[in-house]
Amino acid sequence: MKRLLLHGLLCVWIFGVCTQGVARPPNFVVIFTDDLGYGDLGVQGHPSLRTPNLDRMAAEGARFTDFYSAAPVCTPSRAALLTGRYPLRSGMCQMGSSRSVLFPNSPGGLPPGEVTVAELLREAGYATAHVGKWHLGIHPGSRPQDQGFDQTFGLPYSNDMDAVPSLPKGAAMSPQPPADGWNVPLLRNGTVVEQPADQTLLTRRYTDESLAFIRAHKERPFFLYLAHSMPHVPLFASPRFKGRSARGLYGDTVEEIDASTGEILAALRAEGLAENTLVIFTSDNGPWLTQGAQGGSAGLLREGKGSTWEGGMRVPCIAWMPGTLQPSVISEPVSALDIFPTLAAIAEVALPKGVELDGRNVAPVVLEGASMPDRPFFYYRGDEIYACRVGPWKLHVRTRDGFGGSAAEVHNPGLLYQLPNDPYERHD
Repeated sequence: MKRLLLHGLLCVWIFGVCTQGVARPPNFVVIFTDDLGYGDLGVQGHPSLRTPNLDRMAAEGARFTDFYSAAPVCTPSRAALLTGRYPLRSGMCQMGSSRSVLFPNSPGGLPPGEVTVAELLREAGYATAHVGKWHLGIHPGSRPQDQGFDQTFGLPYSNDMDAVPSLPKGAAMSPQPPADGWNVPLLRNGTVVEQPADQTLLTRRYTDESLAFIRAHKERPFFLYLAHSMPHVPLFASPRFKGRSARGLYGDTVEEIDASTGEILAALRAEGLAENTLVIFTSDNGPWLTQGAQGGSAGLLREGKGSTWEGGMRVPCIAWMPGTLQPSVISEPVSALDIFPTLAAIAEVALPKGVELDGRNVAPVVLEGASMPDRPFFYYRGDEIYACRVGPWKLHVRTRDGFGGSAAEVHNPGLLYQLPNDPYERHD
């Protein structure tokens, strides 16, 4: 018995020695807000919005001054984030003459042949979860569970869709939107769990679901894609946050997202995962300015959602990975297209063969503060190029306001701006 016991202890010791030096693959959390503007965080200079958790995240991590969504509206922006490709390649743009995003009755969706970052990481052994808004299709082949996610919980599209017939015009931008005005379903793995979804509890439920996923998978690498429904109109906040912000209902929703982010970072610390988890916080496009007080702010940037002026596509972005990512402010132009190849590089996962990516690995910029050669970034509105940035220079060949304005104006010669010197795009 003594010999058997010693043999067992020796095996345990040898196993510990052999595995001690093996580095576990890093975890990834991407937090994607909806319609959050460049100027909507305290750390971005907002005078009345309180975002202490995101401010601390920025102080401990990297804050990007020149980070871009790959489209000025929801569906194409999300397609680009998950595939690392301009949405023109997947067909997730220009959804019809009067539609720029998918609607509940749209026939299409993200093509099954597209490779998402979730599919890539899942093949490498990662647990994957989508929590929140999807907006890339409701039909088989295009749903989250068809695009690489082991589990999914949230809304199939924007929270202002599925409006009830009796909803008054303009109700979505009301400071007190009717709770029963939209019949949007809440889904778990494709099954309706509540319809209409209680929108006052969406951010709280998304947070709880995210925390449960992190704790359930703390022993293996994971990828969490948390896509908040807010602050897209109609705006709703849970009882704890409603009426709390000096910025009104819009501020209530942003401050609840801030608290949600704080809970997620705290959970990573508590589980001993913070140093091995890269968290990225950003937005799908700029603020929806036509929503009045229920829309956000692009700060000093020009225009907002729907446009290819800076306010439509330059968005807040913070990256956090304590001990690995040193506190910094990064002014290198980076976009959501870069997230796919960067996560693959950090995870040491080979990129998919035969797939043309438009993003590039920016890990040297994020982790080492390195500079990279200039490359063009194209500002698409639908399936047309409106502008291009290379280094400090941005050239507009077409311009148009985000929503409700006149037709596109063609510029020949184009409008040329030096963005670091003129971020508000006033001086051609």
